Amino acid sequence: MLLFVGLGNPGAKYARNRHNIGFMAVNEIARRHGFAPWRRRFQGETAEGALDRARVILLKPTTYMNDSGRAVQEAANFFKLGAGEITVFQDELELPPAKVRVKVGGGIAGHNGLRSITSHIGNDYRRVRLGIGHPGVKELVHHHVLSDFAKADDEWVAALCMAVADNAGLLAAGHDSTFQNKVHLAMQGKGFFEKEDSGEKQD
Repeated sequence: MLLFVGLGNPGAKYARNRHNIGFMAVNEIARRHGFAPWRRRFQGETAEGALDRARVILLKPTTYMNDSGRAVQEAANFFKLGAGEITVFQDELELPPAKVRVKVGGGIAGHNGLRSITSHIGNDYRRVRLGIGHPGVKELVHHHVLSDFAKADDEWVAALCMAVADNAGLLAAGHDSTFQNKVHLAMQGKGFFEKEDSGEKQD
């Protein structure tokens, strides 16, 4: 069994925020793969289904971003899962919009959701980093992540969530680099990246 956690803040006020792209990604996984309806538990909402023959629990913490670790720890304890069986989908300032990188462990780069999760379960979980771009000035970061995506962003956000969902079985099977490349190629094929931008570079 695997736990896939999407990060975001609950409620309609935050639904389109850049900070909520993790919620958007797991919502699309649930829709694309016919997961059971969402239900409230573990201080969040969960949906159950299968990816590449693996049983997967999707979790959206409703504790607000800064306390995401409480929900993740509760679900992990219930299912007896270690950090290595947990994947977190997060917004990433340090990646350009629509880029994706997958990594296990590493720093939290000031991300309060990751800080909370690490404080509860340790640092050895996998992160799917979904690029939202940096506003360029540190003082603007808070406003940037808690602002809605611009209308002009809607097309790539939807395409990225679809590409993540279409290839989520590769994550469940542990094929992280293949997942990353498939998502990149899907986005490239829809015209979001130049052809020479191969996506092979690792962070």
